[in-house]
Amino acid sequence: MFSISLAVLTLCVAVLVYWFVNFIRTRNSIPLPPGPRPWPLIGNLPHLGRYPHHSIADLARKYGPLMHLRLGLVDVVVAASASVAAQFLKTHDANFSSRPPNSGAKHIAYNYQDLVFAPYGPRWRMLRKISSVHLFSGKALDDFRHVRQEEVAVLVRALSKAVGSKAVNLAQLLNVCTVNALGRVMIGRRVFGDGSGGGDPKADEFKSMVVEVMVLAGVFNIGDFIPALEWLDLQGVARKMKKLHKRFDKFLTDIVEEHKINGGGSTHTDMLSTLISLKEDADGEGGKLTDTEIKALLLNMFTAGTDTSSSTVEWAIAELIRHPRIMGRVQQELDEVVGRDRLVTELDLAHLTYLQAVVKETFRLHPSTPLSLPRMAAESCEINGYHIPKGATLLVNVWAIARDPAQWEDPLEFRPERFLPGGEKPNVDVRGNDFEVIPFGAGRRICAGMSLGLRMVHLLTASLVQAFDWELEDGLMPEKLNMDEAYGLTLQRAAPLMVHPRPRLTQHVYQASS
Repeated sequence: MFSISLAVLTLCVAVLVYWFVNFIRTRNSIPLPPGPRPWPLIGNLPHLGRYPHHSIADLARKYGPLMHLRLGLVDVVVAASASVAAQFLKTHDANFSSRPPNSGAKHIAYNYQDLVFAPYGPRWRMLRKISSVHLFSGKALDDFRHVRQEEVAVLVRALSKAVGSKAVNLAQLLNVCTVNALGRVMIGRRVFGDGSGGGDPKADEFKSMVVEVMVLAGVFNIGDFIPALEWLDLQGVARKMKKLHKRFDKFLTDIVEEHKINGGGSTHTDMLSTLISLKEDADGEGGKLTDTEIKALLLNMFTAGTDTSSSTVEWAIAELIRHPRIMGRVQQELDEVVGRDRLVTELDLAHLTYLQAVVKETFRLHPSTPLSLPRMAAESCEINGYHIPKGATLLVNVWAIARDPAQWEDPLEFRPERFLPGGEKPNVDVRGNDFEVIPFGAGRRICAGMSLGLRMVHLLTASLVQAFDWELEDGLMPEKLNMDEAYGLTLQRAAPLMVHPRPRLTQHVYQASS
């Protein structure tokens, strides 16, 4: 009885706060951006629907590419065009360099002690510098090129052995490959067995954990937007996050403790050895690294650094299966540049112009993060004649921008030629400078692992297309392939891609892959 009375009292206080804040904001002489009329207290949360990136794109077509939503008590501004995104992420980037409070960062990412959600400041700069220098620099990526190629070769061998058997779940095998490639760099060993992914329950569990964290992190949690109701956990999100965090923390703690016991060698040949050494040696304004920050960094790498790459490659192969002409052209380019007597390597990628266009088009239609990770206005500002309040949350609808008919011809069609010389966007890149396609974001908080992600996606896509022809499960025709999305923080396929690989290279290539 007491808890019910307290809940009612809390609700009444929240309503009063809502109306007071709303009254103060309406007195501002510069208007907020246009947007749908909010409901009392809960604001525009009901407008988000099952697929928020779709719903918000629909609203932007009505209210414009710079739009205001009120989610609970929180002002949210949405950028849904390339020009508006550039205003936020380039012109006003410094003002939007921190993250708003959210339950995912609190309950999963070690209470904001990771790189992705850490507040903008000295600690974040320290974590970013460590990642940039020791893991994602050009030298670091080149030093571990052989690791990525070896793990992709293991994947190719595993797929070649699946010929004639039941259809394989490509998403699962891709995830094992990306986790093991990153694991060898991060901790000096594979995370899952021999890398083949065949019936490994630990790999299955890890994939499910990563998917769950992305789903939970993509939920618009009422407690994040109406703080007075956070303790009620109305959607059960916080409870699930805490439970998932315990599983991840055990996984990461075991890795760190085992590494301390066995050692990674005094030469710091893997990232974890370097991180452990930085516990004592870290210099500069950020201070020393803590055990919690080490685990938080590992959490970032093993979730955002693996799931995004594997899901993008899965989308790419699905699109190529649906478009046999495009698949044939990619395979022809690979045959001409690489041949059929060896596997493609990272050094070949620069010469595969059409493959690069295919990857760009995949990033355009299927960005791994459809709604950018939220940012927060440190101070109020004015953009395109509209008032952006201090503390407002910024969402960039990356998915909608890449499908904007004002920017793209036939935006829903998979057409890699648009990125080739003579196409509509031959010079557009995906590295954060051209805002028509920003799958990694842009500005100060651009994805730290962008360079690694680009290499991994290109190499995996090239290898799978070069080494195999692909048939769908149960003789399904390509045009009938389910291309529905399952919304979360990352853009997963609603149904995993189940395929039969058919080897197309000389036999010794698959044997050499061992």
